Amino acid sequence: MRKVIRVALALLLVMVLTISLFMVRSQRSAIPDFPIQEQTQGAPEVLIDIPAGASGSEIAQILFEGGVTKSVTAYFRVAVADPKSKQVAPGSHRLTLKIAAAQALQQLLDPNRIPNLIKIFEGGWKSEVVTALMAYGFKSADVAQAFEVVKLPVGFTDSEGLLFPAQYTFAKSATATQAVQAMVDRFTGDANAQKILNTPGRYPPRQLLTIASIIQAEGDTKDFAKVSRVIYNRLQIDMPLQMDSTVHFVKKVRGQIFLSTQSTLLKSPYNTYKRYGLPPGPIGSPGVAAMLAAINPVAGDWLFFITVAPGDTRFTKSIAEFNTWKVLYTKNREAGAFN
Repeated sequence: MRKVIRVALALLLVMVLTISLFMVRSQRSAIPDFPIQEQTQGAPEVLIDIPAGASGSEIAQILFEGGVTKSVTAYFRVAVADPKSKQVAPGSHRLTLKIAAAQALQQLLDPNRIPNLIKIFEGGWKSEVVTALMAYGFKSADVAQAFEVVKLPVGFTDSEGLLFPAQYTFAKSATATQAVQAMVDRFTGDANAQKILNTPGRYPPRQLLTIASIIQAEGDTKDFAKVSRVIYNRLQIDMPLQMDSTVHFVKKVRGQIFLSTQSTLLKSPYNTYKRYGLPPGPIGSPGVAAMLAAINPVAGDWLFFITVAPGDTRFTKSIAEFNTWKVLYTKNREAGAFN
């Protein structure tokens, strides 16, 4: 008798679980959602503006009201289940009308669907960011004011080097100050940038970031740690850095491998041919790899390096060997190898 009761209870439990599962699935399927569109190219689109700090439920409401999704619940359910939903950037997004909530999230995360995007590349100058901000729509006076009032990390008096390389978009309501602060905050919030700000040693954070910015401008990623060592070796023996990149920063020129003798005579605290030690500040915004190289130089006794051909950078302690390679560099440059 007891065995029969146990079997009956087991069957009853299975029935309850089955009914519960059916009800859950029914509830899910009952949530209004458009079907997945296999082809969205050429379909009607709309610009959706996502405010800064918008929650998943707020975005769900915006998408529904904009005609993108069939219901508020459809997107909210997808957003809760997918951690990537937290990466949706504020600002304008170009979305297809009447699509599945999962597709809406995918389009929100697609940078190609952000019509107005500020891109700060590794090594980018503040002057280039200023130009990008004005092209984005901010007024010149507001941008200038933003750089005056932006809050910087301790020990920094200028935002050069602190505008983290990334892609940015902002809500329509954002001010220029909020935009610039977001770039600096992106830097201070980065784990690797924190190593620059908090690594104890001879060089304070501003100088470490300056070293990282020179590394970024001078070498390929594969050579960053060696370029870093050359910089430290020269500083240690009070040898001028003589880095072309610091002069290029003063002249605001890019893509030039050749530096004239006249350029090395420029009067500027950033001219490391005429001045000893580090320049007064960064010469651009370094990427993560350059920052890590600045605090982790590889071991070596090199004092010189030269790129004799694209992809072929050589390091040495010998001035004689360096001069030999310089002849090869000149030959390759005149032959058009760097064009």
